[in-house]
Amino acid sequence: MDQKQQLLLDSTRRLIRRGALPNLAKVLAKSHPADIAGLFRYLDLKEQRLLFNLIEDAEKSAYVLSELDHAAGAQLLGQLDKETITEVLQEMPYDDAVDIIQNMPEEVAIELLSIMQLETSEEIEQLLQYGEETAGGIMATKFFALQEDVTVRQAIEALQQAEDLEMVFYVYVVNDQQQLVGVLSLRQLLTVPPATPLQQIMATDVISVGTGMDQEEVAQQVARYNLLAVPVVDDQNRLVGIVTVDDVIDVLREEATEDMYKMAGTSEDELLYGHRSLKIAQLRLPWLITSLFGGVVTGYLMWMFKATLEQIIALVTFVPVITGMGGNVGGQSSTIVVRGFATGRIDFSTLRQVFFKEVRVGLIMGVVCGVVVGLVAVFWHHNPYLGLVVGLAMVTAMTVAASMGVLAPSFFKRIGIDPAIASSPFVQTANDITGILIYFGTATLFLKLLH
Repeated sequence: MDQKQQLLLDSTRRLIRRGALPNLAKVLAKSHPADIAGLFRYLDLKEQRLLFNLIEDAEKSAYVLSELDHAAGAQLLGQLDKETITEVLQEMPYDDAVDIIQNMPEEVAIELLSIMQLETSEEIEQLLQYGEETAGGIMATKFFALQEDVTVRQAIEALQQAEDLEMVFYVYVVNDQQQLVGVLSLRQLLTVPPATPLQQIMATDVISVGTGMDQEEVAQQVARYNLLAVPVVDDQNRLVGIVTVDDVIDVLREEATEDMYKMAGTSEDELLYGHRSLKIAQLRLPWLITSLFGGVVTGYLMWMFKATLEQIIALVTFVPVITGMGGNVGGQSSTIVVRGFATGRIDFSTLRQVFFKEVRVGLIMGVVCGVVVGLVAVFWHHNPYLGLVVGLAMVTAMTVAASMGVLAPSFFKRIGIDPAIASSPFVQTANDITGILIYFGTATLFLKLLH
C-alpha cells in the first residue's frame, strides 16, 4: 500500500470510530473511485456497507463496485436494498454488471432483472447467456461500428456524436448482415481524403475472438498482437461486442491469482471469508488431507523396507534430503509448466521439447547435488558405498521429479482440469513417494556392499 492509500485508510478508520459520517462522506466525495475500492479489502463487511452507503453519486458507486472482485462486490450488494442495487447496476458497464449478477443467488438475480429498466435488463440478460469466463461474458456490447460504404467524413461525424460510448480504440467495419469485414484506426481517418469509403482503407485481416473463447485465451490474443481492444463475433461472424485492454488486465490478474491459490491447495474464496478461520480451514483441508494420505503411504513404503533400514540404520539420515530435494525440483518444473500453459508459451505441440529440457535440467542438478550429498555420506559415515547409494538415489529422484513436474500438469490440462491444482500438493506428495521408492530400492540393490 502506498502512502496516499495508507493515509486514506487511516482517515477512514478514524472517522468511522468517531462516528463522523458527514466528514467521511466529504472525504469519499473528493477521493477517486479506485482509491475507495482499494479500502474495501482492509474493512469488514459492516464497514464496507457503511462506506458504500455514504457515496452519494450512483455513478461513482458503480465505478467503485466495478473495481472490486466480482464475488466481493456481489456479497456487498447483498447487504443493500433492491432499489439501491438496481440503481447502481444500471450505472455500471453491462459486462461488469453481468459479472456481479452471476455471483448472486439465482432468485435474487431474477428479481433484480425484473426491477431494472427494460433496455438495461435485456442487455444484461443477453450477456448472461454466455459463460462467466468467456469472451461473451466479459465483452462490452457498446462499440463503434460502421457500414463499409460509409465515407471518412461521415465516419468522423458519427464518431463526434458517439457520446455514450466509453472508449473507441478502433473503427470496426461491418456489412449489411452486421458481419465483421474490416477494421481501421482513428489515425487513418485523419490521414485520407474525406470522400474515401471505409472499404478502401480498412484492414481486412481482422483479429477477432468467438463468444465462447475462454477469457484467458482472449487475453493471450490481445497480448500477442498488442491490441487495445479485440472484437467479439458470433458463429455467423456478426460483431456482437468488444473486449478492451482494461478487461484483459483484470482477466490476467484474476487468472494469476486463481492459479496461485490453486497451487497452494486453496481457492480465492478465502478473500470472502475475511477472518473466519473455520471456513478458510474447510477450503484448505481437502488438499492437505491428500498430502496426509501421501505421507501415510510414504511411511508405509519405509516400513516395507524395514529390513534394509534395520541392517543399515545410517540410511535414515538422508531420507529428508532425498524427499525434500525431489519435491523442490518437481515444484519448480510444475510451476514453470503451469505458468507456460497460462500464458500460452507452452502447448502440447511444444511439450516434448519442454519435457526433455526439464529432464536435462533435473539430471544436471541431480548430479551436482548427488555428488555433494554423496561426499557428505562418505565423510559422515565413513562408507563409500553409502555415498554411492545416496548419490545415485539423489540423481535419479531429482530427474524423475523434474519429469513428473512436467507430466502431472500436462495430464490435468489434457483431461480438462486446471493444471494449477497439480503444482504443489500433488507433485510434492507424488515425489515423496517416488523418492522413497528410489532411495530404498537403490539401497536394497547395494545392500551387500553397504555392510
